[in-house]
Amino acid sequence: MSALYTVTASRFELESTPFGKLVLTSAGGERFEGVVPVRAFPIQSPEDGISLVNTEGREVAWVDHLSDVPHPAQDLIRAELATREFMPVIARIVSVSSYSTPCTWAVETDRGDTEFVLRGDEDIRRIGKGNALLIADAHGIQYLVRDQFALDAHSKRVLDRFL
Repeated sequence: MSALYTVTASRFELESTPFGKLVLTSAGGERFEGVVPVRAFPIQSPEDGISLVNTEGREVAWVDHLSDVPHPAQDLIRAELATREFMPVIARIVSVSSYSTPCTWAVETDRGDTEFVLRGDEDIRRIGKGNALLIADAHGIQYLVRDQFALDAHSKRVLDRFL
């Protein structure tokens, strides 16, 4: 099996095949093809606590801090996470069709402008102890607001009407 990238972390070797699958080789020489990185705390601490699981969903390696992994391996893990995770971050709320639900929101995100339908006020949830919000649209796509108080005045007014 040829590898495009091979990197060594503290307790394992990670490589990517030409087909884009990650292959992990443990310190003991055991190979796991098709491993997938999974964040333990995707919103609160996205760079800490990443589990590499095999095709059966069993953990085969643990990364305490992604910054401790050598840089080529970080790139492999980040690229795989980016293909698996889709959580646009809302930068600005452009408009809402109504202040009663369901309503259509037009927003600017880190992945471009989009519109989605908010079914109900209960689809906006506070996350943790900070000022972050998670907004679920009618299709189940999760949108993240990292800090509701860092948004522009118009966006804050819209959120205030729904919170």
